[in-house]
Amino acid sequence: MDEDRAKDRLLLAILPNVPFDGWSLAAIRAGARSLAMSEAEAMALFPSAGADLIAAFSRWADRAMLEEVAAKDMSALRVPERIAAAVRIRLHVLEAHREAVRRGLALLALPLNAALGLRLLYETVDAMWYAAGDTSTDYNFYTKRALLAGVVAATTLYWLDDRSPGGANTDAFLERRLADVAQLPKLGARLRELGDRLPNPFRFLRAAQRR
Repeated sequence: MDEDRAKDRLLLAILPNVPFDGWSLAAIRAGARSLAMSEAEAMALFPSAGADLIAAFSRWADRAMLEEVAAKDMSALRVPERIAAAVRIRLHVLEAHREAVRRGLALLALPLNAALGLRLLYETVDAMWYAAGDTSTDYNFYTKRALLAGVVAATTLYWLDDRSPGGANTDAFLERRLADVAQLPKLGARLRELGDRLPNPFRFLRAAQRR
């Protein structure tokens, strides 16, 4: 079994323990015991516990989202509709792990983990745009991802406390946020002007990923 598959297997065994133990060594130990895996082997897969686990969880959710998106025929949908579908699908993937998401966001909110949180959010929105068929390479590449990052972050926070049937309230919230973004035609030009003078963190993240 390769390392990525081993990480996914252990992560899925850890997730039921996260609501009780958090993203902690205790959760890793419990997950490892359920798989008859040694603690040493488990710790080798996730040496930094919380940060490593949360990153693996976010990337697992991104992959699961992309698999579901690829399985659907979205050829008749406009790009904004594909983006909305991708956001809904990722939340569906996370539905069984809502408390794990809540605890993960709390850890990512700590100053020590701020850079990781930004990187993971970038990876998620980047995956969504590519899945939607985005091929932009100019400044729009960054503005699209920055705008969607705000939508995804806000919608995820809303979803955490939404208990409406079928997540209807979250769907409506998402539609409103996407409509708000669509009503900002001047924002791109404003960001372009600012971007000529200010550093763009998403551009730095993309450059770092190429190294």
